[in-house]
Amino acid sequence: MPHSARLVLIHATRLAMDPIEQTLRRHWPEAEVISILEEGLSIDRARPDASDADLDRRIVALARYAEGLEADGILYTCSAFGTGIEEAARTSRLPVLKPNESMFKSAFAHGERAVMIYTFQPAVAGMEQEFREEASRRRPTATIRSILAEGAREALQAGDAETHNRIIAETASGVTDADVILLAHFSMAPAGPAARDRTEIPVLTSPEAAVAEMKQLVSQRQEPV
Repeated sequence: MPHSARLVLIHATRLAMDPIEQTLRRHWPEAEVISILEEGLSIDRARPDASDADLDRRIVALARYAEGLEADGILYTCSAFGTGIEEAARTSRLPVLKPNESMFKSAFAHGERAVMIYTFQPAVAGMEQEFREEASRRRPTATIRSILAEGAREALQAGDAETHNRIIAETASGVTDADVILLAHFSMAPAGPAARDRTEIPVLTSPEAAVAEMKQLVSQRQEPV
């Protein structure tokens, strides 16, 4: 019998922790979950003189640490570090997922026109590039357009989740000419139900898609040869 899976979550902000942990409790309760929080990553990512090489090095080092914990899979929850996570995945013997790659794959089933609502500007360019790279493999005609939910992240940081969710839902309600709406960050996932109440366009969040794919990858890895 395969042992209970040990999943290591790597966070760059504590805002992402509750959404993914709640999703895991609902959809993969038997998994053993270890969270690593390194808030300096988000702080340094937001600086104008941020060094991509340094941030990538730190992201990869966290994967090596997670491997030492005898993990079965590694899931990063912050969307601003795509190139570092790709390097971590290339150099790891474990399944390693970027926060949004599973959501992007799911988006293509809904159509070609994606609108991504975001709250953290430094993550946007990298995420759009990841979407286009995934689209080139799966749906080359797909497009993405990004919209800021202004003030939502600041509200959440101040402890006002209700305002955070309301702003995101209002932003979603104004979206037209789209086949699917993506909520960019793990921290935005609690706004999903409110957003779905305000629009008929499908609204996807990262945690559910990521957990479903990671569960499948780990299960395949644990199958007897």
